[in-house]
Amino acid sequence: MKTDVEELSPTRVKLTIEVPFQELDHAFDVTYKSLAKQVRIKGFRPGKAPARLIDRYVGRGAVISEAVNHAVPELYNEAVQKEEVFALGQPDVEITKLEDNDELTFTAEVDVRPKFEVADWEGVEVTVDDAEVTDEQVDDQLGNLRERFSTLTGADRAAQSGDHVSIDLSAAIDGEALEDVQASGVSYEVGTNTMLEGLDGAIEGLSEGESATFSTKLVGGEYEGREADVTVTVHSVKVKELPELDDEFAQMASEFDTIEELRADVRKRLGEMREAQQRAQARDRAMEKLVDSIDIPLPDSVVTDEVDRRRQSLEQQLQQGGLSKESYLESQEQSEEEFEEELKKSATAAVKAGFVLDQLALQEELSAGQEELSGYVIEQAQRMGVSPDQLVQHLVQSNQIQVAYTEVVRSKAMDLVAAKAKVVDESGNEVRTAGADEAAESSEEAPEAAAEAAEQEAPAEEQEQK
Repeated sequence: MKTDVEELSPTRVKLTIEVPFQELDHAFDVTYKSLAKQVRIKGFRPGKAPARLIDRYVGRGAVISEAVNHAVPELYNEAVQKEEVFALGQPDVEITKLEDNDELTFTAEVDVRPKFEVADWEGVEVTVDDAEVTDEQVDDQLGNLRERFSTLTGADRAAQSGDHVSIDLSAAIDGEALEDVQASGVSYEVGTNTMLEGLDGAIEGLSEGESATFSTKLVGGEYEGREADVTVTVHSVKVKELPELDDEFAQMASEFDTIEELRADVRKRLGEMREAQQRAQARDRAMEKLVDSIDIPLPDSVVTDEVDRRRQSLEQQLQQGGLSKESYLESQEQSEEEFEEELKKSATAAVKAGFVLDQLALQEELSAGQEELSGYVIEQAQRMGVSPDQLVQHLVQSNQIQVAYTEVVRSKAMDLVAAKAKVVDESGNEVRTAGADEAAESSEEAPEAAAEAAEQEAPAEEQEQK
């Protein structure tokens, strides 16, 4: 087999593959065996008819066509591996020469990962937010804790903002009651504006047993967006009472004996959380700065596929949540054009970042072991609310194991960038990113790990070409 590689652009190549007919013997053997089971030739049992009779029965041209269809994918994969072409997606194949007992020639145009090096990736300078915990933040957390231990007490007065009420709702359009648009015994906090526009204003001033009618647009359901007259009836009005911030509250809400011990623990936990956020911010900003510093061409087809994937994912989430795309765009204050523009921008950034991480992983010989893959699967399964076994089965059935491997390796590359970055907070203090030692150690041990994994786990682009 002879292969010629022509670069059509920095992100697309054309392979011309010439194959002598004798190298198609295996493909013809498979084809004859398959056809022999399908055809019925007098005097021969199914699967036993000789090749010369099959040629005569189905036609030599049909046999050649079947054999070529079987051979081309294997020949293409062999060619891209031999020429070290990092193919992305499926190729556009064209048979240019096919002469019986002579030669098969075909071309395959395919997008490829751009060739580049990730230089100067160590020592990326970034600034992150301060991790200092303020008294106000501690008070806010204690306030949230008080909310959890609050009690509701009946109020002998009209409803006000902040009160909790039990209400009935019914709706009518042009005087005709909507049987499917009503609810009873709904609990609602006045002033939150989380149900219907105008509901809060209608409730305020109503006492137990009183009703009011207001006009509003319905949300969700068959009558979504229609103007309707909604009647609200108040059954009860209750006031939220918060416990005092004292030692008794500390003993009730925590394992501590005093409010000062509780306050100190809240401050400590907030500090740990803000430091974790700070490290994540350092990781993201270091990676973003590195990616921005690299100028590479991107295959249009890969960006388009990523745009489609993100659009489908969002539409699926909206459908599961019972929301329309129109209502989503309205909530985001976006037009369809603005949404598509932002979608393409984020998809382009993601594709570029993926290429940079893949290249850095290749340069540093990063790989993922079985334990790391298992950890990734367990983490993703918890996020998705399924068992790890279910997720593994899904990944295998959908041929997504390589995607998981790629995600783990890319994450290790990001950790390496963050570990080598120069990070300071807004006050000028040096920030040490978590996992720096582990990332450095991983980089040092990578050659051995890569050698062990090479037979099973190739880089993402190599797997896509197979």
